Amino acid sequence: MYWDLHLRLRHVRVFLEVARAESVSVASTRLNVTQPAVSRSLKELEDMLDTRLFDRVGRGLRLNEAGRVFQSHASASMLELMRGRDRLTKTGDVMSQLKVGVLPTAATELVPRAALTFRAEMPQVRLHILTGPNWLLFNQLRDGQLDIVVGRMPESSTGAGVNFQQLYIEDVVLVCRPDHPILGIENPESAVSSYPLVLPPSGAVISQTVERYLASIGLPEMRGDIETVALPVGRKIVAMSDAIWFISRGVVADELAACSLVAVALASPLLSGPVGVSVSRSAPVSVERSSLESVLQDTARAMRERHY
Repeated sequence: MYWDLHLRLRHVRVFLEVARAESVSVASTRLNVTQPAVSRSLKELEDMLDTRLFDRVGRGLRLNEAGRVFQSHASASMLELMRGRDRLTKTGDVMSQLKVGVLPTAATELVPRAALTFRAEMPQVRLHILTGPNWLLFNQLRDGQLDIVVGRMPESSTGAGVNFQQLYIEDVVLVCRPDHPILGIENPESAVSSYPLVLPPSGAVISQTVERYLASIGLPEMRGDIETVALPVGRKIVAMSDAIWFISRGVVADELAACSLVAVALASPLLSGPVGVSVSRSAPVSVERSSLESVLQDTARAMRERHY
């Protein structure tokens, strides 16, 4: 089969979507075409390239080395086509826009670092970054008002209609000021109820995680004196009082590194959970979004290597 005579845009779109979804059925739903049509386009592309691009893993497909090589070039080609479209359809403005929702745990390091890298690699794409409560961001993601949400994995009720890709595992920490008396207690869990407690509000992704932990140490009905996941507010309250605050480690990473806040030594796997990227299952193929996902993966990997 001759490459230059038979290659069509549909081959590239199908390939990129299957590569992202790792599933023919999911890709067919997102592309609004039948599964046989997706499979046929993939086979035609592999015949034209005379090489397999995917390995079958269980019921899914995963890019092999040849597929990863082709993906980088296919993504770049799609991006160039979109640039050309924008030049013809947008008077004086060749920028495309990617709308990103960011939850608190990813807002202090992961997304800022990724945004700078993404901007350097793709200056023609404008990042529009929004923060807010998880219920709002995930509603906007499903409605198409956001292209991607970065942060903690949503609970099942909030994450309906959303695909989540894990970047790393992060724990929730109990933080206090450096000279807080709880730091001198051998079993700090026994003293949690003795101090003013700052908890995540019920709408926060980590709220159920913290509730499960409190129940595990015999405090199932414990309520916070104050509820917030906002860094400026929680940081100041803890610094000025005996209050202790349950918050995702990523939110207070800089403060922990500078020792302006200290993490209380708690031993519980209940406080760990995945951080990653969420995308609507009905979202169309987007080269810009796929590129940002790749940058986020690289940034998360670099963060892990730096911290450990």
